[in-house]
Amino acid sequence: MPAQLRERLVVIGNGMAGCRAVEEILARDAGRFDITIFGAEPRVNYNRIMLSPVLAGEKAFDDIVINPMAWYEDNAITLVSGDPVVSIDRATQTVVAKSGRVEPYDRLLIATGSDPFIIPVPGKDLEGVVTFRDLDDVDKMLAAAEAGQQNGGGHAVVIGGGLLGLEAAHGLNLRGMTVTVIHLMPTLMERQLDEAAGWLLKAELERRGQQILTGANTKEIIGKDGKVAGVRLEDGREIPADIVVMAVGIRPATGLAKSAGLEVERGIMVDDHMVTSDPAVLAVGECVQHRGACYGLVAPLWDMCRALADAACGVPSGYEGSVTSTKLKVSGIDLFSAGDFSGGDGAEDIVMRDAARGVYKRVVVKDDRLVGAVLYGDTADGSWYFDLLKKGEDVSSIREALIFGQAFASGGALADPNAAVAALSDDAEICGCNGVTKGKVVDTIKAGACSLDAVRATCKASASCGSCTGLVESLLALTLGDEVQQGARTLCKCTSFGHDDVRRLIREKSLKALPQVFQELHWSTPEGCASCRPALNYYLLCEWPGEYEDDQRSRFVNERMHANIQKDGTYSVVPRMWGGLTNPRELRAIADVVEKFNAPMVKVTGGQRLDIFGIKKEDLPAVWADLNAAGMVSGHAYGKSLRTVKTCVGSEWCRFGTQDSTGLGVKLERMTWGSWMPHKFKIAVSGCPRNCAEATIKDFGVVCVDSGYELHVGGNGGIHVRATDLLCKVSTEQEAMDVCAAFVQLYREQAWYLERTAPWIERVGLEYVKKALLDSEQSVPVLAARFRYSQQFMQDDPWAERAAGKHAELHQHLAEVRPLQLETL
Repeated sequence: MPAQLRERLVVIGNGMAGCRAVEEILARDAGRFDITIFGAEPRVNYNRIMLSPVLAGEKAFDDIVINPMAWYEDNAITLVSGDPVVSIDRATQTVVAKSGRVEPYDRLLIATGSDPFIIPVPGKDLEGVVTFRDLDDVDKMLAAAEAGQQNGGGHAVVIGGGLLGLEAAHGLNLRGMTVTVIHLMPTLMERQLDEAAGWLLKAELERRGQQILTGANTKEIIGKDGKVAGVRLEDGREIPADIVVMAVGIRPATGLAKSAGLEVERGIMVDDHMVTSDPAVLAVGECVQHRGACYGLVAPLWDMCRALADAACGVPSGYEGSVTSTKLKVSGIDLFSAGDFSGGDGAEDIVMRDAARGVYKRVVVKDDRLVGAVLYGDTADGSWYFDLLKKGEDVSSIREALIFGQAFASGGALADPNAAVAALSDDAEICGCNGVTKGKVVDTIKAGACSLDAVRATCKASASCGSCTGLVESLLALTLGDEVQQGARTLCKCTSFGHDDVRRLIREKSLKALPQVFQELHWSTPEGCASCRPALNYYLLCEWPGEYEDDQRSRFVNERMHANIQKDGTYSVVPRMWGGLTNPRELRAIADVVEKFNAPMVKVTGGQRLDIFGIKKEDLPAVWADLNAAGMVSGHAYGKSLRTVKTCVGSEWCRFGTQDSTGLGVKLERMTWGSWMPHKFKIAVSGCPRNCAEATIKDFGVVCVDSGYELHVGGNGGIHVRATDLLCKVSTEQEAMDVCAAFVQLYREQAWYLERTAPWIERVGLEYVKKALLDSEQSVPVLAARFRYSQQFMQDDPWAERAAGKHAELHQHLAEVRPLQLETL
């Protein structure tokens, strides 16, 4: 077509989307348009995805150029680089550049991409705060790394643990900088990864020398002489920094379109042919919103460009949206994510873990269709899963083999699941952790090991990580048929291990995080369940005091809220009264709270405390603050922890009292309060055998006698009343306190979660408890020392933390209207 008859196509944006759209148009009808491209950067089009290798030193700029100058010249394209368009006049169909240049158009294509989001914290405008969007940003990071090398290495802080932030951190780390990644959410790349894969990624990056801080909120960027010097977190920690990279997200660059009067929501609104609200104006890429969705990945952009070119050249096809997948580009880390892995009603998780190889695979099936997949460590089947997902194929016929990948699922292995195990030779290794062969397992079974637990106890197969459990179970079935015996109850349906094995393996393998437990012990679900998460959270807290951080998401609602929820949705608050004692100041504070917050009821509890009923969730922090001001702390009436220490008045007032039971009760409560336990725990101290404090139906009871103290254990009231067993007699108050601390620690370390002392003692036997505590002179001191060490980290009043604003989001009213959070594309 003669040049004078061609339509004038002006493209705003010399990036990947704009130039790809032009390439697609040229491929369909090279002579259709007279093309002019405006670019903000003074460069030709390059591959922004490859900025990470440039930062890492693996590539140079010339290596990532997509369209060299020759491409523009060969296709008669006018490139106006380094001169961004500043306004669009739709009435005259012209655009105006920053230089004042005016360019008319017949068709206009907006491909302005996205803008990085800068978190609004003090110090955001300091020199040394950069984003990671273009080559200029890379040059600034390289300059900081070079300056750092001259001064011993330098420190870099990357705010944002998404795909872009992790790539920036990797590159700066390779450049010799000490890198800290700060991420607000508890899971890295939370939009692409579940908790399990996010933990594996975090562990690998930390192994490479990066410091990864999740659940961390940036409060301020610290400056010195106008330059970045560090980052201060909300919790008070300060991290030194010579450069701060903001990589917390992007948002569509819609300013130009909005000022031109085009329809804009989150992005520029387009139809299936990428046409905006003005028929003469097209838009493509990260700046657009199509059917309610904005995309920040490359694959959807290419689909958009094809649809745009088809329509522009007269053969419309239409864009219907994209299913996205993600591959992490950090060298050496194999990671794949696609679709929806949030679960929900009707969704089924299928999980496979191989701790030895660092592999985690999870696929999500709903209505016999694959709807999501997360792969870590082995992504070879990512394309196959993505194809199944996009096509929506029925996977019911390969359901049992789906998690093992394409080769296994299509290889006919489903006809007889045990056939492959039966075909193994006797010297084939079944348990890699303990070096146990098939022949050894079969011999063990034939010798009388008729259950999984018996095999584990005899030859150790499946006793370590559990990954070979399925093979051992197949060998049991092949060898014994219907005579296989069911073993002890497992912790939950997510695992083949029982409580004792899980606790043992946490200790032996030094497992110190929930995702690490799931991975190393081959949990069959991605993030555990409502049964195992609270149990594991407790076991980790107990095993690693001061090292493991309590996971609030794994707590029951009362423990998360630090109050007891009632049938009407309000809460009851029970302040601690040491040994049942109180004073005028505390009573006035309670009375003031009742009046101030219109509490409808105050009741004396059986544990010698006052219970305030009818407190609204949003009022809890203020109630706690008022009670704290009077010196009162949480009574933990809601927790699997020490509840109360009930006392009688003892020898100080009672004519029958033999010892100071009230004073001992106060000391015991101050020693044991705040301690998390398998279940609720109650103590009582009676001043004489008349037992007014009911010590013989408590978890730990002290009955004072003329010669000293009788110590009782394992009692409880409730539906099934159980009187205590006499543990021992001691002569002094200190001995009573030491034995109490030792017993509590033994219970904490050996009982199953949600098992009170009564059923625990009935399960293990009183003689076992006596032997563990009393057979050796060192037992009580050693156990008591472990308990007191743990208490260093437990006796922080949770009410004080909440009153100071921690976890404030938990106490917001459900009807509160909040602004929508910015979505990270």
